[in-house]
Amino acid sequence: MLAAGRQDTTRARDALATLCQVYWYPLYAYVRRRGYSPHDAQDLTQGFFARLLEKNTLGAITREKGKFRSFLLSALNHFMVDEWKKARARKRGGGGIISLDARDAETRVGREPVDALTPEKSFEQNWALALLETVYQRLQREYETEGKATMFNELKSCLVGVRSSVPYAELAGRLGLAENTVKVSVHRLRRRYRELLRAEVAHTVNSPDEVEEELRYLFRALSAG
Repeated sequence: MLAAGRQDTTRARDALATLCQVYWYPLYAYVRRRGYSPHDAQDLTQGFFARLLEKNTLGAITREKGKFRSFLLSALNHFMVDEWKKARARKRGGGGIISLDARDAETRVGREPVDALTPEKSFEQNWALALLETVYQRLQREYETEGKATMFNELKSCLVGVRSSVPYAELAGRLGLAENTVKVSVHRLRRRYRELLRAEVAHTVNSPDEVEEELRYLFRALSAG
């Protein structure tokens, strides 16, 4: 997506809109942690995405030697300082740019530890969680499309934890498969998850060389706090 932004193509803009839809919650939660009310946070988040999608921002993203994650947070902070009064003057609910599930967002914000992390660290954790959830959902859809929903539901717990802890014999019994077949299926599940994870991260960085660095950074963010 970032490479496509150099030409500011329609495809790149659509990709940007998709990324915004996936990663809106970390930004919304960040605004809330900065002290804004739920209604004001909704307005500010929508206003920010309106600006992001309306202006020629794709070229700016590709000029950043950082990540899409870093660009968004920096741009949001700039918007909060320079454009909040203008955004506040807009009529609430007047055609949202992206779909925000405000009730669900507030439930999620309420579950986060109070003052355990800075707004910035909380943003990074929520970004990493949103990324992992997106990858998980894509993997689940792939299995469902292939008619393997039952297998996915049985093996999904194997995506976490060490290999030695996987109850292959138990899974084999439930699936009616040989234990070696289950081992191969778990290996393929994990491999495909890693492939999708790297592909998702690649959408948010400037070059393939940055994928590993971003993955390490996000896993460190998850372990913080």
